[in-house]
Amino acid sequence: MLDNLTQRLGRVVKNLRGQARLTDDNISDMLREVRMALLEADVALPVVKEFISRVKERAVGQEVIGSLTPGQALVGVVHRELTELMGGASVGLNLACQPPAIILMAGLQGAGKTTTTAKLGKWLKERQKKKVLTVSCDVYRPAAIEQLKAVSAQAGIDFFPSTGEQKPADIATAAIDYARKHYYDVLFVDTAGRLAIDDAMMAEIRDLHAQLNPIETLFVVDAMLGQDAVNTAKAFSEALPLTGVILTKLDGDARGGAALSVRHVTGKPLKFAGVGEKLTGLEEFHPERMASRILGMGDILGLVEDAQRGVDQEKAKDFMQKMKSGKGFDLNDFKEQIGQMKKMGGINALIDKLPAQFGSQLGQAAQQAGAGVEDKSIRRIEGIINAMTPTERAKPELIKASRKRRIATGSGVAVQEVNRLLSQFEQTQKMMKQFSKGGMAKMMRGVKGLMGGGGGLPGMR
Repeated sequence: MLDNLTQRLGRVVKNLRGQARLTDDNISDMLREVRMALLEADVALPVVKEFISRVKERAVGQEVIGSLTPGQALVGVVHRELTELMGGASVGLNLACQPPAIILMAGLQGAGKTTTTAKLGKWLKERQKKKVLTVSCDVYRPAAIEQLKAVSAQAGIDFFPSTGEQKPADIATAAIDYARKHYYDVLFVDTAGRLAIDDAMMAEIRDLHAQLNPIETLFVVDAMLGQDAVNTAKAFSEALPLTGVILTKLDGDARGGAALSVRHVTGKPLKFAGVGEKLTGLEEFHPERMASRILGMGDILGLVEDAQRGVDQEKAKDFMQKMKSGKGFDLNDFKEQIGQMKKMGGINALIDKLPAQFGSQLGQAAQQAGAGVEDKSIRRIEGIINAMTPTERAKPELIKASRKRRIATGSGVAVQEVNRLLSQFEQTQKMMKQFSKGGMAKMMRGVKGLMGGGGGLPGMR
């Protein structure tokens, strides 16, 4: 996300090395670069103007003290202003009311509103142990109700049935009554989207809001819409008393400027970000952490949280011992690490949260090792390893032509797939040996430096 801005700021920092302080002259080029990068990232023009003005005001004349370089001092200013631009502090869901807490989901069709409803319901169930119910008031889009029913089942939360012949107001009344009688903590009301903003849609959702009086009214917007996302958010904000915004597809290939614009335009906090199609692909939005990621500093706290939730600590400890010694890493470990990585969202999610210099190095190594694989490929890898004997998994060097044919037949793949897996394993083994010779220690020392000398990841000391 916003890779172009990250790269431009990196170049600016390099250009400022060796200068004693930040002045009008030495930051004028930087401001031009940042302005162009923000505009190219589809950040709204009024937002860009105000942001540049604030950075200039705070940067000019700032003394470079201690061991800081002018570039580092500038990054500090930009980091603070980016954080402020996106809301300053993280704002969670407000569920402080008599159950059920009603959450109204609003947004255009195609923004990912229905999937986000299930993601957020799953998040509340697993993180806060809430009893969650969903209901669809979208009686216009074919299969909208069935879609919510399906994703709710996948998320492990309950669904209240409705039909296209019912009126949205009647559906909502019945759902609230059911939620109260069955002691649900949270009721999600998924509303109808449209391909564009229209008066009829706004009138219907205003009436629904008045009837429900929800504790949270969340606007779901596609981050890939760019300027349109901002215009849509503004229209919804004027029509409804929004309490927060959820940005979807924040991991997409688009320029992502909506993340920097929506909070400024609506005045409403960004509460969550969708980062993938899986129902686990939802993150709390932390402005400070997002600013760090944009500036190439990574999100080490987020990475630690992902690891604590998704990684078996005992297995991780054993794995780290093997990494340190550079010995004993076999195909059982390879399979185990693929499974652990899958729980944490995949290799791309890991790379996105690492500081830029480490993320790029790991990305190149992962690409060489074939780590950037899809779910289907991961299942294929697991199937091939499962077709091996315990001895073959522990000693992959024993796997020659006849064994490869047997493994290929047993896992239902071509022999070439077995060869590809063994090649990927060899590449991973090489990575492990590099880390055992000091690569991991060097990486973590750099991470500690970025964190002000604090501790690294658990088990990586």
